[in-house]
Amino acid sequence: MNDRQHASVEDFHSYVLVTGANGGLGYAICCRLIDEFILTRPSSHSLRLIITTRDKTKSHDTVAKLKDHIFRTRKHHKVHEKTPLVPKIYLQSEQVDLCQLRSVQTLIKKLFRSLPKLDTVILNAGLGGFTGVDWPLAIWALLTNFRQEVTYPTFKLGGVGDLTAPQISEPASSGAKSSQLGQVFCSNVFGHYLLVHGIATLLSNSSATPGRVIWISSLEAYGSTFSIDDIQGLSSPSAYESSKRLTDILALTSRLPITQQWVDRFLPPPSNHRPPKQYVAHPGICATNILPIYWILVYVMTAAFYLARWIGSPWHTTTSYNGACAPVWLALASQEELDAIEGDGGAGKWGSAVDWQGEERASRTEVQGWGIGGKVGDNVGLPKNSRLREAEDLTEEGKERFALMGRSCWQAMEQLRVEWEGLLREEDD
Repeated sequence: MNDRQHASVEDFHSYVLVTGANGGLGYAICCRLIDEFILTRPSSHSLRLIITTRDKTKSHDTVAKLKDHIFRTRKHHKVHEKTPLVPKIYLQSEQVDLCQLRSVQTLIKKLFRSLPKLDTVILNAGLGGFTGVDWPLAIWALLTNFRQEVTYPTFKLGGVGDLTAPQISEPASSGAKSSQLGQVFCSNVFGHYLLVHGIATLLSNSSATPGRVIWISSLEAYGSTFSIDDIQGLSSPSAYESSKRLTDILALTSRLPITQQWVDRFLPPPSNHRPPKQYVAHPGICATNILPIYWILVYVMTAAFYLARWIGSPWHTTTSYNGACAPVWLALASQEELDAIEGDGGAGKWGSAVDWQGEERASRTEVQGWGIGGKVGDNVGLPKNSRLREAEDLTEEGKERFALMGRSCWQAMEQLRVEWEGLLREEDD
């Protein structure tokens, strides 16, 4: 079989990696990927879904649940009745702790041994770092400004200065400031960053379309929570929001000329294929366990989400399955469709949105400093009642500041990557 024939065969096989797949949004993304792949792809196609969890027990349990989901999907939709459905969906489980850089490196080696390529990586795993709720503020805020506060909450409490376990032995002559990293930063951004850099070749091996890196962000990626001088969010009580703001900045500026010097080091351009493309999505507002509250309050929270939806909020997807809409759409949409949308409206952040009846869709999302597509004065496609109260229309000055921030962030992330890869190599030697 020559290279062209091999490429054409591989084009029928999709390889998708989802991190943090054992529960919540990550598990819902896997279920939705399976459902939509089965319903939209011909029987000649197959999906290898690579899921990551933090330990083997979670991997085993997640695979068992997904196999049961495949069976129920087949039974419900009555598809491929003459052709066995299960062989068309292959499950591969791996373990990784994104807060441990050596664990990330181990996963990279395993993926190169077991996969010919990767079409899409969905970077979902992460930590909230929340410690609780400021209840007096929460009650007052929800009573006086319900829809805004149930969408863009200001009353969550986060830990300050939380660190990972030591990544290396205490540095002596290496010059490193610390053997640890910010825990939320490492889990949500830096662990994924090292992973994607390490598997860049696999993402470049897809012959039909460029590989896709889909960062999972949040509606709570407020501009005010992030500082380039504290890129790890160690001094901030909003480490989660800071990490998601950084995620937005990295993804949305990844194709700007001003950042290419650093992006090309992160994802070296392949000689024979198009380089991977980076996208960013968010799940809307889902009822998950990311916020530590008593179980009875989860029901109260869920009821509040439904109420917000019924009075006009487009972002209260409420269930994780609904929240998986935008990430899965980005994973399965044709490259022609994505390129056409971005050609007209610019590169933007995609969110899972719903109408009052719960019908979900992927929708453009406004980003402070970038608008909905990096185009000044263009609010076309922006859902009604979706804006943060403090949001301002994009200006040329604001867009330029965002681009410059993107360059600074990419430079800082690349410097951090090179530093830590060097420290790990130094300790190995």
